[in-house]
Amino acid sequence: MKPFRPLILLSLASALCLAAGPAAAQAPLAAPAVADAGRPDADKARDADRKPAEMLAFAQVQPGQTVVDYFPGRGYFTRLFSAAVGPRGTVYAAAPQAWVDKLQGKPLPPPVSAEPGRGNVHETVAAASLNVPVKADLVWTSQNYHDIRIWGGAAATAELNKAVFDALKPGGHYIVLDHAARPGLDEAGMARLHRIDEALVKREVLAAGFVLDGESQALRNPGDDRGAQVFETGIRAHTDQFILRFRKP
Repeated sequence: MKPFRPLILLSLASALCLAAGPAAAQAPLAAPAVADAGRPDADKARDADRKPAEMLAFAQVQPGQTVVDYFPGRGYFTRLFSAAVGPRGTVYAAAPQAWVDKLQGKPLPPPVSAEPGRGNVHETVAAASLNVPVKADLVWTSQNYHDIRIWGGAAATAELNKAVFDALKPGGHYIVLDHAARPGLDEAGMARLHRIDEALVKREVLAAGFVLDGESQALRNPGDDRGAQVFETGIRAHTDQFILRFRKP
């Protein structure tokens, strides 16, 4: 059998290269978006914790794509997506109606679309649909899936996942990044800690018709015991976070 060993090793090496290929191929595309001169200093100051190059690579963002940044907050990822998809691409910053309602008339954060060089960004409000006019290549939500679950229970996340499924092209990706909880955390615990059980997210998203396409360890923190509220001093910005990539068949 020895004569076949080099061939076996070569085959294994090739398989590993193919498995790593998509993420490796995306890394050079992510670097210019992270280095974009239009990003504010406040965003850049968070890069060490949020690892934007790794996030863009894992999401497989490409120039010319249509991306939906669901629950965009102050636009940290919206700006990155804007730079990554370029002038031929489009980014929709979709604020959940539930968030708008929670603000009780207070204004949303300043629109990213009003910033210089962000003509490919459009703001929208999402409810039963994501309210975007074209099918998307990617829907991204970061550290907010748990909020939708806290505010509206399982019915709200089921509505969100259906809306995402309907908004995506076949083969499109849905990325869920959130603060990891201990297994089996109940509804009261979610509301208290602002965390969610990764297994619960997987069950809910898979039930909407998606398939699990990848997982990233980039924001894992084994030093977080997942028992503290995410805003507590010492753990804020350093929580153990899971990142799941789902694909619409």
